[in-house]
Parts: sequence; structure tokens; C-alpha cells
Amino acid sequence: MNTTSKKGSLFESFRRRIKLEGAISVADYMADVLIAPAHGYYMSNEPFGLSGDFITSPEISQMFGELIGFWCADTWYNMGGPTEIHLVELGPGRGTLMSDLMRAAAMVPGFHQTVKIHLIEVSPKLRKKQKEALSGYDVSWYDDLTDLPKGPCIFIANEFFDALPVRQFERSPKGWCERLVTLNEDETDLVFTLSPPSKAIETIIPQELVDSHEGAVVELSSIAANVSAQISHHINNYGGAALFVDYGWATPTAKPSLQAIRNHKKHPVLQEPGTADISAFVDFPTL
Repeated sequence: MNTTSKKGSLFESFRRRIKLEGAISVADYMADVLIAPAHGYYMSNEPFGLSGDFITSPEISQMFGELIGFWCADTWYNMGGPTEIHLVELGPGRGTLMSDLMRAAAMVPGFHQTVKIHLIEVSPKLRKKQKEALSGYDVSWYDDLTDLPKGPCIFIANEFFDALPVRQFERSPKGWCERLVTLNEDETDLVFTLSPPSKAIETIIPQELVDSHEGAVVELSSIAANVSAQISHHINNYGGAALFVDYGWATPTAKPSLQAIRNHKKHPVLQEPGTADISAFVDFPTL
């Protein structure tokens, strides 16, 4: 077996791209690893549960989803019980959270009759699982938030923002640089490298982190900020609420958190891309 086949088709795709275009950002790498159409992690794997690579809270106890269900129903009630409410979940996994949520919320009179379920999901494989888990409900699927219907919404997301791509910036002896992904000298492995230092990079680093020590790494996600802005805009226009459950920094932090998980253990981030989940701590101050 040759080196390329050992590393997989996604590695070969990165190898061709880097030879043609040069080093790529960590965000571009992360996006392709997770959702590249043919070989992305979420497009071709069953990541959840003991037989997968990691376990999330809804898979551990139905109580997690039930508590969120009661929160959704209580939020709807305190909004005055609108006659139509859009319940939107971002990154709904196997549909376990939404299934537990709806079962618990049924105890609140009127909620089930007014709620419409909308799931933001790009993986055809996971959409199939969600259809099975939510077969008793009328569900609509979307690739992103742009096509959501008008009207009040309740947004929920469990471990969604941590999977959105981040760019990494490192303080070098000569200034702030972007951390990039490239090939090693014999083109057999992916490795990290740094862009030339730039004053333009310094302008996007949070002010309180600009003078961080040499070697400090700042992670920024424009995609996460954009998704948060879209949700805020929708709530401002039509009413509603949002509940995000995730792990991350409570204050601006110059520390790398990018990690890969496979078979419930940490895995080298650049090794065998597409075979392990990749995530990074959520920048809650920005959200």
C-alpha cells in the first residue's frame, strides 16, 4: 500500500491543493475535514455513541434533552404563547436531543400544536438518522440559516459552535502571523507553518491579547460570529430566544484549543484527515 492510500483520499486532495495554491488556513483545513462532500468526517462517518468517536450529553441521559424541552416550552409560554413558533436546532446529531425535548415539552398544553421543527444539517447521513428519530413530527431541513421562515424562533444548539472553523494566529518573535497548513519537504505529511508577520493581522487580534507572550495563539472564527449575528438579527426582527450549550473560553484567551478525537481518544489534528472529529473551544465573549 502506498503512502497516499494509507493517509486517505482527503489527504491527497489537500496535497494537490497545497501544491497548486500554497499553504491553507486552519479554518479551510477544518472545514474540509468536517464537511468535504465526498470524504468529510460528518459526511461519511457515524461519530456518536460508544461505537463512534465521542459521546455528547443527549446520548448520555434523556434528562438533558428533557430539561431543554421544558426550557423551550417555558420560553414559549413567557412570550405570550404565540400561535406559531419555529423551533430551530443547529447541528442536531442523530435527533436524540430534539426527540427528548419534544417528548418533555408535550406536558405543556398548547406547545406541540404551535411548534414547527427546523433542523440545520449538512450531512445526508445524519439527516437520515434524524428522520428516523423524529418520524412522528413534521420536520424541515436546511443547509444554513438563510432560508428560515419569518416569525418568532427558539434556537438551540448543543456542541455546534465548537465544530465551526477557526483561524489561528501566533505571536512570533517578529510579530503576529497566521498559522497555516502545508506539506512537509517530501510531501508525505501535513504540517503547520507560519505566514510572514503582518500589521494587518495585529488589527484583528482582540486588543487585550495584542501584547501576549511569544508563542501565544489566538483562535478566531468569523463563521461562528456570523451565525451568532444571523440568529440575533432574526430574534431582533421577529422575537424569540436562543440557548447554546458548548465548551469554551469565558474571557479572551491566547491559548490553542484545536483538537481531534477518534475512538474516544485524542488524535493528531493533521493525521489522516477526515477520520477524526475536529473542534476548538468556543469564543463566548465574541458570541
